[in-house]
Parts: sequence; C-alpha cells; structure tokens
Amino acid sequence: MQRRRLLALGAVSAAVLAIGGGTLSLLSPGLDGGRLSAGARELFVAIGRAMLEGSLPSDVRGSTAALAGLIERIDALQAALPPHAQAELSQLLSLLASSPGRHALAGLSTPWPQATVAEIQDALQSMRTSGISLRQQAYHALHDIVGGAYFSDAQTWGRIGYPGPVKI
Repeated sequence: MQRRRLLALGAVSAAVLAIGGGTLSLLSPGLDGGRLSAGARELFVAIGRAMLEGSLPSDVRGSTAALAGLIERIDALQAALPPHAQAELSQLLSLLASSPGRHALAGLSTPWPQATVAEIQDALQSMRTSGISLRQQAYHALHDIVGGAYFSDAQTWGRIGYPGPVKI
C-alpha cells in the first residue's frame, strides 16, 4: 500500500471514529448528570475484573464490594476533572459502551458484562500493543483510571503487600 493511501485511510478512519463517538456521546453519554452512566459502570466493572485479577478479594462478596468501591472512586475522580476532560472521557466511555465502538476500539465482540476475564484481558492487550495511537491512548486512560482509583483505597494495599506510606 502506498504511503498516501495509508495516510488517507488513517484520516478517514479517525474522522469516522470522531463523528461516531460524538454522535454516540450525544445519544448515550458516558457521563450522565455528572455521574457515570449505567453503560460506563458496566464497562468499568468488567475492566476492573480483568485488570485487577489477583488483587481483588477471592470471595464473590468481597470482590463485588471491592468493585462497587472502585466505581464510586472512579465517579469521584471523573467529577474532579476539568470540563473538557470530562467531555473527552464521556465520549470514550460512550464509544466503548456501544457495540460498534467496543468492536472497533477494543476488538471485543462480547458485551462487557458477559465477556470473560480472559476475553477482556486479550482486548486490553490488543489495545495496549496496537499500532493505532487512539487505541493505545484509550487503553492507557482506562488503565490509569482503574489502577489509580482502586489502589487509592488503603484497604487494597494489604492484598498486594504494600505496607502503606512511611510514617515519619
């Protein structure tokens, strides 16, 4: 493929994703009334299960409670973002929560709540190692949000062997 055709294909793809993401965010925003929408909550629970495997409590009740706490901390995190960052996050979440966006951006055919941990991990790995910077940026945003929100709770530290900050 010639370089010009490749550049044109990249530009058209970016435009389609931008238009599609903008349209989806108007129809079904990732943030609704200043809080995570239902679709965004499902997305973060699924991604949390996959990214935090081994760090979550092993019992179902404890894991469910840990993921609920994660969602509340993510909600607090997004509320503290400046308006332009909230708008970008809302677009990303609405795109990933939609079936076409999930396919295009994450390469995941199964809906987030029904996907296995292994399927989600494979999708995230493909985003992380993608040659398309948009997919990499989306992965890094999700990774930083989930990791930062989960490990900001001192109750999670013991499971990974972190004793906490040094007391002076």
